[in-house]
Amino acid sequence: MNEKQTRAKYTLEFKQEAVRQVKAGRAASVVATTLGMPKASLTNWVRADAKGQLAVTPEGKATTPTVTPEQAEIARLKAQVARLTMERDIGKKSRGVLCAGRAAKYAWIGSMKGRWPITLMCEVLQVSTSGYFHWRNCAGRPGPSGGGGAPHSDEALMVHIRAIHEQLRGEYGWPRMHRELLARGLRVGKERVRRLMQQHGIRAKGKRKFVVTTDSKHRLPVAPDLVQRRFTPAAPDVLWSSDITYIPTDEGWLYLAAVLDLHSRQVVGWSLQAHMQTSLVKDALLMACFRRKPTPGLIFHSDRGSQYCSQELQATLKAWAIRSSMSRKGNCWDNAPTESLWGHLKTACVHGQRFATREQARQVVMDWIAFYNHSRLHSALGYLSPMQFEKRWLAAQHKSAA
Repeated sequence: MNEKQTRAKYTLEFKQEAVRQVKAGRAASVVATTLGMPKASLTNWVRADAKGQLAVTPEGKATTPTVTPEQAEIARLKAQVARLTMERDIGKKSRGVLCAGRAAKYAWIGSMKGRWPITLMCEVLQVSTSGYFHWRNCAGRPGPSGGGGAPHSDEALMVHIRAIHEQLRGEYGWPRMHRELLARGLRVGKERVRRLMQQHGIRAKGKRKFVVTTDSKHRLPVAPDLVQRRFTPAAPDVLWSSDITYIPTDEGWLYLAAVLDLHSRQVVGWSLQAHMQTSLVKDALLMACFRRKPTPGLIFHSDRGSQYCSQELQATLKAWAIRSSMSRKGNCWDNAPTESLWGHLKTACVHGQRFATREQARQVVMDWIAFYNHSRLHSALGYLSPMQFEKRWLAAQHKSAA
């Protein structure tokens, strides 16, 4: 256990994903908050990546490859392409407000903040950055009626609804949409939101049928079910669940393993790889352990797949003093929260999409996980996001202990 505690807190895969989001144009403070990590660490990783020192060898030494002028030029061109791609995407997603008034454009920018730099969105929509911040501080400030002191017209509300619908990839039906509007300072009745969405044909994407992918035909030892479908632990890092899913790409399958804290339903560990070997789930588990540092006795619940029953994973669980729990054979309801996570993920960004490469799919999935943890409203959590729910719980514990 001592040897594992001296290892890095974050896996290389986690560091690379955090740096990728910053290089894609997201503010370092936003990425750090979304991933639940210190901004200073992220800043150090970005600097190390710029020097070619982010990747490490198995011995733990930083690699320092020589950067040729050709490689530097390729990197510059890639950054330029990334910016042009971002501008194109902003243009596509803002199509409904390009011809609208300035206030509608400001409202759309406010709905998309954190996804792209505000200055870039203002450039694409041809409004001034100072004008946006003035609108946000004055007209955009919620008043007694929820929007600068005056009720919103149906047209103005539809600008917000369309922006949120586009931003959240069509995940929200009218109940969550209503909660999201309230969270953004727009006081509006839920019946009005339902009526407007119905009139304009805006609805949540439908889920597809569950498909069994677990291979439980093996002779490895199986752990007992310690959970018995009790998926509501009283505190964080008491009960984790894990599962594997797959994303099709033109290059082949991309496999995703995730670890879910069932108290806040937050994804605390994950791994994306081109194979479904034991290292896939082990890397996701280690990421969760490095980030959360659980106390001995935590329960790790999974299906009976060979990856979870393997000696390698069971040894890792034992090293961290984690108890293994497994669902019954062929019963997806014994791991329902994780199956629900896969349903939301695939509805939002897999179904109806075609990925040319695994890297393209990886970026889309990672962006969604960040959104899910930080922003997606969860009905089981009182319409809070997983990170909001956990922060409120921690604040309540500190207050009661004071």
